[in-house]
Amino acid sequence: MNRGKWTMALMLWVTATGIAQEILPGKHPATTPVPREAAWMIMHQSFNERAKKGDVDLLFLGDSITQGWANNETWKRYYDNRKAVNMGIGGDRTEHVLWRLDHGNVDGISPKVVVLMIGTNNSGGEAYSAEQIGDGIVAIVQKLRTKLPETKILLLAIFPRGENPNPQREKNASASARAAKLADDKHVYFLDIGAYFLDDKGHLAKEIMPDYLHLSPAGYKIWARAIESKLAELLGDKPVSDQD
Repeated sequence: MNRGKWTMALMLWVTATGIAQEILPGKHPATTPVPREAAWMIMHQSFNERAKKGDVDLLFLGDSITQGWANNETWKRYYDNRKAVNMGIGGDRTEHVLWRLDHGNVDGISPKVVVLMIGTNNSGGEAYSAEQIGDGIVAIVQKLRTKLPETKILLLAIFPRGENPNPQREKNASASARAAKLADDKHVYFLDIGAYFLDDKGHLAKEIMPDYLHLSPAGYKIWARAIESKLAELLGDKPVSDQD
């Protein structure tokens, strides 16, 4: 097949699967699925075993920021009664999540909603550009749409990091903006809740992110409250009260 026909076939596939046509990720490390070390593989396999049990309505997918929901009181309050599963792994980049999706993490399940927040681990240094990180996120959304065609995807902008505004935040914001173009408010929904973590000068408090990256219990409460209205809408249930 020549390049012109291949491109046309790809565009037709994109249209058929409901993916925004203007975002076609390039081939580079952020979009090339790769696994990690043995300890990571154990976690990956545990997710596969959980998927085999089925009965998943809500799936959180991401890196250590998502993994941090484990044993969290806010998780218990908002998600314990929603058949929710946490598939976050610390240190994951976009390419690692892509590999996990290719190797069983969502096989046999059909959640009502996937909450996706990924990309910050790609953003340090010069190894990945903002466009490449955005491409990685796009590739994950596209893979989720292919594997879970009935599932709604709540795509979150990468959370702010660093005590004050900085180039890494800007890179992540640009990557998120690229991925946000996939939102069609039918299958893919985009929320940027970063402002909820910041004051009016863009300062990030240690009480919310002690290391200016990972959330404290107060930070997870902000996250849950910020997405609850949209999440309840997508799940088709009643919003959880935000009253303490």
